[in-house]
Amino acid sequence: MGQRGRVLTRINCSRPVGRATATAILLPLVAGLMAPSAANGAAPTPAEAFGALPAYTAADLSPDGQRLSYLAPRAGGGNILFVVDLAGAATPAPVISTTGKPEWIERCHWVAATRLACRIGALGEYSGYVLGATRWIALDADGGNLKVISERPSGNAAYVSGFGGQLVDFAPGTDGAVLMSRWHVPDADPRTLVRRTAEGYSLDLVDTRTLRSRATTPATVEIGEFITDGLGQLRIIGSTQFTGDYVATGITNYRYRLKTGGDWRSLGDYDSRTGDGFNPFAVDPDLDRAYGYRRHHGRLALFAHALDGSDREELVFAHPAVDVGDLIRIGRKRRVVGVGYTTDATRAHYFDAGLARLRESLSRALPGTPAIGFAGASDDEQRLLVSAASDVDPGTLFLLDRSSKQLRPLLRLYPGLADKTLANVRHVFVKAGDGTQVPAYLTLPPGSTGKGLPALVMPHGGPSARDEWGFDWLAQYFAHQGFAVLQPNYRGSAGYGEAWLRENGFKSWRIAIGDVVDSGRWLVAEGIADPGRLAIFGWSYGGYAALQSGVIAPGLFKAIVAVAPVTDFATLKAQYARSTAARLARFEIGSGPQVEQGSPYRNAGAITVPVQLFHGTLDQNVDVVQSRMMADALKDKGRPAELHIYPGLAHSLRDGTARADMLTRSEAFIRAAFADKPAG
Repeated sequence: MGQRGRVLTRINCSRPVGRATATAILLPLVAGLMAPSAANGAAPTPAEAFGALPAYTAADLSPDGQRLSYLAPRAGGGNILFVVDLAGAATPAPVISTTGKPEWIERCHWVAATRLACRIGALGEYSGYVLGATRWIALDADGGNLKVISERPSGNAAYVSGFGGQLVDFAPGTDGAVLMSRWHVPDADPRTLVRRTAEGYSLDLVDTRTLRSRATTPATVEIGEFITDGLGQLRIIGSTQFTGDYVATGITNYRYRLKTGGDWRSLGDYDSRTGDGFNPFAVDPDLDRAYGYRRHHGRLALFAHALDGSDREELVFAHPAVDVGDLIRIGRKRRVVGVGYTTDATRAHYFDAGLARLRESLSRALPGTPAIGFAGASDDEQRLLVSAASDVDPGTLFLLDRSSKQLRPLLRLYPGLADKTLANVRHVFVKAGDGTQVPAYLTLPPGSTGKGLPALVMPHGGPSARDEWGFDWLAQYFAHQGFAVLQPNYRGSAGYGEAWLRENGFKSWRIAIGDVVDSGRWLVAEGIADPGRLAIFGWSYGGYAALQSGVIAPGLFKAIVAVAPVTDFATLKAQYARSTAARLARFEIGSGPQVEQGSPYRNAGAITVPVQLFHGTLDQNVDVVQSRMMADALKDKGRPAELHIYPGLAHSLRDGTARADMLTRSEAFIRAAFADKPAG
């Protein structure tokens, strides 16, 4: 979970494709080395092709626009940092790599024209606990002068911190310096002559080449969030309120400072439990205001709060039907240029008129790929990384040179799917039992009649999340194999306002799961699903929804597949009781009879159909014990259950081989429950 995250999160699976344009180049690495293939060199199976990890992540453009960096998966786990000289042969050069056992590269950013900073993550099991750690490193584009830029405690440290810091600002105008939020650990032994006493977060200016650093704020345990103006000036700080035993209350107090400096002034409190208050995310240095979110007529809207001392606040953008989504930002200065929102599909509202016109021009130049965004920029914004995708086009990364008006493709996200016919995704409404119209996405097999099909309901995770229109590797795999797939945004989903969110999918589980069950009934009533060939597949909270659907509607779904599922609310609260999120977890999950009634583990006897479970052993979101408990409970009740454990993998099962195995096993399991035969 991130600093502002909910108690549970679900993997977000991405999308791309490619289209030739003038002076087109597709980097050979993606077309060859990164394309999935069977161990014997044969063409990949559908499970291998759809289960493959994205061929690139974290693409970034150097400040001068001359170099591209991205991360690519490597066989056996881990990933590789590649750098491409766009002015030269445009051949990807590997810089550093990780094995994934236990470390991997999470993301990299250019801090100078020839230097990058990368965050390294690691997971491990210690004394029965799954613990994670991060560290930031900096290195030249050729891999030289590698430095650890995270705070290094002394050998006399009182404890070990897994927090490697956060990059807050790239300090434009400097040659490789960054502003970092770092956690300082005091020394334990008071008898040492030189003893470190500082403890907590500080905002440090760090030279990534020499490691010279200077604290711009004193270290403090309370202040853990820093928001700058993108030009190196700290304007907003956030102090998280904790109980006496250092458990987060969910309330953050924000303060701001004038451009000219001076004392910190109140910006107000934000309560992450209820969504009350102003939640700041960015500062516009030219307009001298903070962008943030506040509830407006029951939905999240974007507001601007003046930072000139007047404290004027104005509505910037709101939508009458849905919550406003993420800010659209560009370049190393993280300039705010617009905001996104999702109705039937994800859309953008741009404040920057020039970029709005440019996006319209790109939409005409790249027909069939309505999901177009800006993924990176040179400091002068004359060179842009453009991403383009759709439901049947996983996506391509392009380089746009605005001065020469040249657009060329660089990377395909899923090159192994180039020969696959993908399925269109339709936005539909499912009528729930109480008459509520539940928005959903329906994916039908290409070329099918759309009637009498084997079908899956696929509820999303979260629960405070939502599905969106576009490419989804899970839904597309099953559609390719002949299944209809329905993804409902049940009540309890985020994005539709306060009334739709309800208390959340835990406390209001009856309504959320009722919508999921009604989604299955809708498929049958519409004639899309053969009632004898209807199953349910979910991940994380979606896995919980799949299992609990089997409790409240026994026999509707003929097979249940749950990946990394929550199975017992009390066990989930106990897991988070070991963390600073303990109070937030108790608030979100609730207490009383619904804890037992809403837990499939405690109601396993009500499930009458075969259940298949998948889980990684290093899952920090939902402990693997949840699946083990569920499998044992089902077997104790004489119910058929399979449990597949992936050693060393986290919540997302971030491994192409494991995902292909899961797809193969789950399809065979579902078809066996249907007494069906594989497609083709």
